[in-house]
Amino acid sequence: MAAALDCGKTAADQLNPPMKWAGGKRWLLPHLRELWRGHDHRRLVEPFCGGLAITLGLKPGRALLNDINPHAVNFYRWLKRGLRIGLPMRNEATLYYEHRARFNQLIALERDDSAEAAELFYYLNRTGYNGLCRFNADGFFNVPFGRHHRINYRRDFSAYRREFAGWNFRRGDFARLRLAADDFIYADPPYDVEFTHYAKEGFGWSDQVRLARWLARHPGPVALSNQATDRIVELYRALGFHLTVLSAPRMINCTGDRKPALEVLAVKGVEPRRA
Repeated sequence: MAAALDCGKTAADQLNPPMKWAGGKRWLLPHLRELWRGHDHRRLVEPFCGGLAITLGLKPGRALLNDINPHAVNFYRWLKRGLRIGLPMRNEATLYYEHRARFNQLIALERDDSAEAAELFYYLNRTGYNGLCRFNADGFFNVPFGRHHRINYRRDFSAYRREFAGWNFRRGDFARLRLAADDFIYADPPYDVEFTHYAKEGFGWSDQVRLARWLARHPGPVALSNQATDRIVELYRALGFHLTVLSAPRMINCTGDRKPALEVLAVKGVEPRRA
């Protein structure tokens, strides 16, 4: 049974990201809150909203949240309607592969925008290996069964309706977003590493460059996080961003390696973070 809320706190204050998400940025929230402070009247735009850790942490009144992964976006759209999950959810390999096959069938039938697809995506996300979200070249989900000792599944997502009320969810390429000049953009693209297939389209170096130039053209405040590879650092420095290198925990990856990694926080049009 969930613990009772403290007096003075609302259900929205207790909301956590509803899915596991590789590369989630909850650890970065203290740094981003410093940048967001004084800008919370603006609309927050996340071109790669991922697991929603940042948006739920900053709690903007208005947000435009986009991702290239259509299944994550479909899940969030159904959460905005108050999704309640009725399908069987157990930490069992047989059930997992049955649900995975049904999910891929819905993709093939072009019914992956349904409530059933949203329910299945949540279950696969919670039960699959290491919380990975991976698709093959045909767009089918291919993450194997996980190795979890225990999983706490959630069935009732109605508490998210109020928080999501002023948030709009979009799916597709970041460059297609319609921005306002004063939007506050936080971009967390796939890391500049070999594995980038969190959606069937992938995200290569040419996309990293295209994103950096798109962010540099935005007249409003911008913050970006990415792995601090030499070429990412050089790219954003050359475009006039203020850079801070941080030690980032690796919370989920395919090898189970949890050693800290270096990550860059690049900002433009915002006062840089003070130590």
